[in-house]
Amino acid sequence: MLSVEHLTFSYHKKPVLNDISFQVQPGEHLAIIGESGCGKSTLLKVLYGEYDLDDGHIFWKDQEILGPKFNLVVGYDFMKYVAQEFDLMPFISVEENIGKFLSNFYPEEKKERTAELLEVVELTAFAKTKVKILSGGQKQRVALARALAKQPEIMLLDEPFSHIDNFKKQSLRRNVFKYLKEKNISCVVATHDKEDVLGFADHMIVLNNNKIVENNSPEKLFKSPKKPLIASFFGEFNTIAGEIIYAHQLHVVKHSKWQATVKRVFFKGHFYLIEAELNNQTIFFEHDTALNLSDIVFVSVK
Repeated sequence: MLSVEHLTFSYHKKPVLNDISFQVQPGEHLAIIGESGCGKSTLLKVLYGEYDLDDGHIFWKDQEILGPKFNLVVGYDFMKYVAQEFDLMPFISVEENIGKFLSNFYPEEKKERTAELLEVVELTAFAKTKVKILSGGQKQRVALARALAKQPEIMLLDEPFSHIDNFKKQSLRRNVFKYLKEKNISCVVATHDKEDVLGFADHMIVLNNNKIVENNSPEKLFKSPKKPLIASFFGEFNTIAGEIIYAHQLHVVKHSKWQATVKRVFFKGHFYLIEAELNNQTIFFEHDTALNLSDIVFVSVK
């Protein structure tokens, strides 16, 4: 179990994280969200032992995670960290990068393990390709596979699919999180993408102003967002009469107390996102068909 107890950290005397506490059970997946600059990436680096704490403690089971003041070499064998910058070896192949830290005493196991991970990150066809000629998204997939190679007990992932194009992102996300669950590997993911959270994370913490402002399941936070910051992570929303209402919760009806004027229409695939004006306030709602600009409609919460 990962146990974070009253973690406080400053960078060049600037407070970044203040009194952070949470736990991650074996095999559990935790998502960390928040606006850019809120400390998501820094928190992962602190968990990995890249920085020394101002205060607090971090434990994995009975092992305390300590920073560079205590460790000549940063990191621990049971923990792997995949950053947004990929520390790969460019002049050797994809399969060589993945198998670099696997034992040569068991060549058949090494071969099988490498092939398994190539399949997980959907790079089997690129096994013999040198890393230097890969795209950014392909390099990110190599970094993921290499981190998984020694089957750590816990993974720290910083925007793990940010460089992956949409053609591969969905299936890759499913493959990686499925693999982690099957192997009972704990996972902490810092992300700005709700698709990394919904359907995969067991818990979710929200960072704001250097602190944790929410810690709950994604389902509960989605269904009952207490702050606009949380609602904005999940999608378009409105604040009407002090209540947070998602765009998908507003519907056009024959008559209601809310009369709005259509200002803009956005095609979103299986629906249209309508921007309208309600009592001098901009609101958004979803509709099955396009509406005409300047149309006057009544909307209500379903």
